[in-house]
Amino acid sequence: MDLWNEILEALKKNKLRTFLTGFSVAWGIFMLIVLLGAGNGLKNGVMQNFEGESTNAVFMWPGTTTKTFEGLQKGRNIKFTDADLFLLQNQMPNIDKAVAVININNTTLSHGKEYGSYTLKGVNESYISIENIKMVPGFGRFINQLDLNENRKVMIISKRMSEVLFKDINPVGQYINAGKIVYQVVGVYTSKRAEDSRDGLIPFSTAQSIYNFEKDGYGNLEITVSGLTTEKENKDYEQLIRNRMGRLHSFDPTDNRALWIWNKLQSFMQTMGIFNAINLFLWIIGIGTLIAGIVGVSNIMLITVKERTKEFGIRKAIGASPLSILKLIVLESILITSSFGYMGMSAGILLTEGINYAIVQNTPPDAEMSIFANPTVDIDIAIYATLLLILAGVLAGYFPAKKAVSIKPIEALHYE
Repeated sequence: MDLWNEILEALKKNKLRTFLTGFSVAWGIFMLIVLLGAGNGLKNGVMQNFEGESTNAVFMWPGTTTKTFEGLQKGRNIKFTDADLFLLQNQMPNIDKAVAVININNTTLSHGKEYGSYTLKGVNESYISIENIKMVPGFGRFINQLDLNENRKVMIISKRMSEVLFKDINPVGQYINAGKIVYQVVGVYTSKRAEDSRDGLIPFSTAQSIYNFEKDGYGNLEITVSGLTTEKENKDYEQLIRNRMGRLHSFDPTDNRALWIWNKLQSFMQTMGIFNAINLFLWIIGIGTLIAGIVGVSNIMLITVKERTKEFGIRKAIGASPLSILKLIVLESILITSSFGYMGMSAGILLTEGINYAIVQNTPPDAEMSIFANPTVDIDIAIYATLLLILAGVLAGYFPAKKAVSIKPIEALHYE
């Protein structure tokens, strides 16, 4: 207790110096947490926009050639057929799932007196995972293999379609008229982006048998890809798709208008690359701020020890051991850095948590897009940063104090 009382008395006598030392520590921790929190907030906001989506999905649509190729004129319309689906399912590497989609546009669906214009899509059971849609709990199921094998006239409708056509009635088991065709509703689907969807989903085989899709071919092809870890691998894979589809349909693989591709994996990788660069930049700034705090602590502790060299000489002259003097300086440094480091850490965490609370309270639950969310920092990072500053403070006090106590008492008494 005597030692701690002595330390507290020394701090009281040098309030400005103590404040400046502590402020440099607190500010370094505070700024690191705030900067990293801001970076996490941006990244989490964008990541929320990817939630509910398959980030490894690739979507393809047929286009029109704009270049001549092997004697064939430009302006030819590309049509997807079973050959394209076979190519993707059996001859392309890295593909997990592949589905062809038949689109029947502008179809009037009705139930009783309620009706509306919608799009019917012929899909298979893989469509649910590629599009990452969810079935509403308690409202039926998705298309299964039995539906496909037996060409069943069943339909899965969106939550919005259910509200329009069936009002407050549970649509599962009810019937929908699509022109002269009657479908039984077997499920209601939803997703982050699909609650307002106007797509009724029917078995792929049913769409093949009922609707004349041969004229225009399949509406689009969808696949999920695995094993690609870099942007270059992903870009090379996309070019591989263009090369093989170009060979199948006799168009120039460099003719991007002949085959339209939306590569979500590439978009995801590019976005993550941007945020990794932002995080690296923020870490550099944060570490720079910490270093500035460490330099501040070091300078002030150096001045403190220099000012007290004569005092150390007196202590040694009356019998104090060098270890007791070192312990005095080191404990003083620990007290300052730990106390103010904790204050800076607490202030940073309170600010980021407060901002997060405000965002949560002011963001509508049905918000489709977000650019900033959960701007908080892992508590481990905050603790490690605080411990680093405490260690730096200890070393900043130890080395000059060790040098000072090595001076002979008679020299220390004359030290200016």
